[in-house]
Amino acid sequence: MAELVYRPVIGLARTMFKVWDLQIDCRGSENIPRSGGAVLVSNHISYLDFIFNGLAALPQKRLVRFMAKESVFRHRISGPLMRGMKHIPVDRNQGEAAYAHALDSLRSGEIVGVFPEATISQSFTLKSFKSGAARLAQEAGVPLIPMAVWGTQRLWTKGHPRNFKRSHTPITIRVGEAIEASREQYAGAITRRVRERVQELLEAAQRAYPVRPKGPDDTWWMPAHLGGTAPTAEEVRAAEAH
Repeated sequence: MAELVYRPVIGLARTMFKVWDLQIDCRGSENIPRSGGAVLVSNHISYLDFIFNGLAALPQKRLVRFMAKESVFRHRISGPLMRGMKHIPVDRNQGEAAYAHALDSLRSGEIVGVFPEATISQSFTLKSFKSGAARLAQEAGVPLIPMAVWGTQRLWTKGHPRNFKRSHTPITIRVGEAIEASREQYAGAITRRVRERVQELLEAAQRAYPVRPKGPDDTWWMPAHLGGTAPTAEEVRAAEAH
């Protein structure tokens, strides 16, 4: 039943990509298994990241069930779609229910998408990873698939207006090889290994990105360590503390 909703949504997304004339460069999709459960782990820099994460799985004919905050499921437009596509609501106050839901999905052979930073990184650098993805993979006996997206922040991110014009915006996606989640290892150690791999993929995506800021007013989407004017992680934390 979910696919009756999911596939038309994919078609709509692809149509919008053409309308916006996005230049999508996706590599590594072959690392996503064609069958069986897996946890897809990505960085998080945009409200649209889940769409591009899901796009990376399509060459393998897989549909990803994303864990997303529960408020999205209450929205009058996105709610019915999220439920129809069998995505997984996460109530921060009742995380056990979302964890059990994701575990059931993995055990039934689904791919579950997780953003282990939990929230969008306004510095566009990797934040610390929560260990839930690693624990899910360990308990379900499935691999973790690391991936990174870059350029999505230019379309719609926290603290900046949406840009849905025909902008020719490049989007770079990199998917890495599977990481096994042995039950003999600590979840924290697996999480560190996954984060290191996502960092490598993010740097590869940034190196491959075909454009640079057009001028001083267009540097907001670049992290400070690459010469941009996005706030540093420390500046974001200081602002959130006040």
